[in-house]
Amino acid sequence: MYKPVIETKNVWFSYNGNLVLQDITLTVSENDFFAIIGPNGSGKTTLLKLLLGILKPTHGSIRIFGKEPCKVAHRIGYVPQDTLVNKDFPISVLDVVLAGRLGYPGHFIRYSNHDLSIVRHMLETVNMWDHCNRRIGVLSGGQRQRVFIARALATEPDILLLDEPTTNIDLKGQIKMYEMMRDLNKRIPVIVVSHDFTVLLGFANLVAYVNKTLHIHHTNELTSEMFEKISGSPLEDMCPVELISRILSRKTN
Repeated sequence: MYKPVIETKNVWFSYNGNLVLQDITLTVSENDFFAIIGPNGSGKTTLLKLLLGILKPTHGSIRIFGKEPCKVAHRIGYVPQDTLVNKDFPISVLDVVLAGRLGYPGHFIRYSNHDLSIVRHMLETVNMWDHCNRRIGVLSGGQRQRVFIARALATEPDILLLDEPTTNIDLKGQIKMYEMMRDLNKRIPVIVVSHDFTVLLGFANLVAYVNKTLHIHHTNELTSEMFEKISGSPLEDMCPVELISRILSRKTN
């Protein structure tokens, strides 16, 4: 029996009087690769910020490892949606990931050999160690995302949250990114906010469709009919044909 790491109960959130999220109840366990999907403006990033403790719910409760999110922030690795940087800013890949060690307990002045070892391991994990001395601004979008994932991992988190990690990455790059997350999920729970339905195809085991309210399902039970019921739109309108065929073929195998 896997332990729950995230539990929300009847969470509502409004911004300036406008309802953004309504009655959100979910449980994420320690083995889950959890995808939060939905259209732009549906409340996905807001839900992520609530889980991070950046925002507080208008009503309801959120517990991560049994505590309020702000009390376990040091146990959460976070990769933001916007990883664009000034291309002329003179900071290396190594320095970006080392910055992830600054918030680690006991770090105030300088990095230790242990810090350097951790950072190298995390860059190797995301296949970016060979780029450690390159300037962050000259990397491709996919490479930059990998570096920021390494920075989040350098905090040695107990859970990893990512907001739109495959934005501006082609389909092949998206699949590679999800494969890497699946490998990470062998050690820690992974939560991905995305509008990219590719994440459903053999990677996430749990998916929530968010559009103010939340509908949740295990992906191994998800059929095209269920998807249409959950999202309110036919699956064919949301995914490339090749991806639809992969979903349907998985159901018949």
